Amino acid sequence: MKQSLQLRLGQQITMTPQLQQAIRLLQLSTLELQLEVQQVLDSNIMLETIEDEYEDELEFSTQTDEYDASEESNKLSEDIPTELAVDSEWNDIYDDNENYDSPFSVVPSQSSNNQEDNNGKDFLLEQSSTTETLQEHLFWQLDLTPFADIDRAIATAIIDGIDDDGYLQASCEDIKKSLGDGTHVTDKEIETVLRRIQHFDPLGVGARNLSECLALQLVECEPDTLWLREAKILIRKYLSLLGSHDYVKLVKRMKLTREELREVVDLIQSLNPRPGSIINNQQTNYITPDVYVKKVKNNWQVKLNPDISPKIRINSQYAGLVKQKNNKIDVGNLKNHLQEARWFIKSLKSRQDTLLRVANSIVQRQAGFLDYGEEAMKPLVLHDIANELEMHESTVSRVTTQKYLHTPRGIFELKYFFSSHVSTNNGGECSSTAIRAMIKKLIATENTTKPFSDSKIANLLADMGIKVARRTVAKYREAMVIPPSNERKRLE
Repeated sequence: MKQSLQLRLGQQITMTPQLQQAIRLLQLSTLELQLEVQQVLDSNIMLETIEDEYEDELEFSTQTDEYDASEESNKLSEDIPTELAVDSEWNDIYDDNENYDSPFSVVPSQSSNNQEDNNGKDFLLEQSSTTETLQEHLFWQLDLTPFADIDRAIATAIIDGIDDDGYLQASCEDIKKSLGDGTHVTDKEIETVLRRIQHFDPLGVGARNLSECLALQLVECEPDTLWLREAKILIRKYLSLLGSHDYVKLVKRMKLTREELREVVDLIQSLNPRPGSIINNQQTNYITPDVYVKKVKNNWQVKLNPDISPKIRINSQYAGLVKQKNNKIDVGNLKNHLQEARWFIKSLKSRQDTLLRVANSIVQRQAGFLDYGEEAMKPLVLHDIANELEMHESTVSRVTTQKYLHTPRGIFELKYFFSSHVSTNNGGECSSTAIRAMIKKLIATENTTKPFSDSKIANLLADMGIKVARRTVAKYREAMVIPPSNERKRLE
């Protein structure tokens, strides 16, 4: 085959480093963006943070030419003696009330003491916010309880086998294996130690099943508690019937009236089926909104959260070195830092502008939700916002992920306002979020003795003009963690 050269013309999309940086910043959450900004500040000398109060003082000092720091330092050096007596103190030589016209003088104030007190309070607050796990709480009680060495080893193995809900998941064989081959204990010894641990706080901890957990809590009730005996019988024999809400069989088996059975069930429902959940072992995660929306003169206005917006700028002092002709300065490196700093600031501004535009478009389309609630939510997909703002759908997806909107109805992720649609009888469309809200409202107003089935809910929605299949109702109900009709049945 003969070799030849050919010239072809074509178009190809190339992602520049600046575009890649802008896309990456766009999809970062608030916390991730703060970390990214901090990393860039540490690596690029051209960038600096903007601190309003400090910058005002700095600009004032640089604009005044009357102050000479060298003369002031010479004045101080002349006043300070070369040698001080060993047993003398600073206050013996200088008066605390002496006022120096120097930025280096220290003026005593009460705020310093207050700051120390506040720091102490913050330290105590930080220490008190430390969470404690259930195992740590049980081991703390174990240290306060007298045990023999072998019993303490058994108790340690038992506590290690208790899950976060407070139930013992380890069997006697598992506990024996954890003690080692050289330790020989019987099931009776393990049972004895378990009984002592089951008296620890919280009540019901160390139970092996739900029936035992509830029974342990009933034991601690006052002997004269109404319906205590019947509650113990129901838990021991007919707990499965209570779980399936088969109140007809319960009335026959317990030989009680429906009113009496209701009292027994109320007593059981006052107990905690998950005693371990009382011990808070999870820290609360607080969400900082990226965008605020507020109604002003019957119009919803959107603005970015100024507290989380990165406040950085180019350092003018370092930027000025680029124009200087000095062989000792690496001007090429400084120029690269300056260019990267400008790209980064431009990418941040593009991120903020895009976020504001997308949030404003979402708010305008979902004004009904802000005014009337979830039932007024309109169908919305990424394609709608992308077409309106002349963006790509992937860009809208990035800017709405892990970004939160603060509204009078609460804080929502921007993704929350997007939902599919269902056709209505009049040819319109209804949002799936609105349908979920309608289902939740119907279930909240149903007769608990005869709750609505999924088919009944579908028929009620059809009467409202919304075409929803029974399996769709079941899917939405399960997504909202609402039990089926047989489990929602209650005694009246």
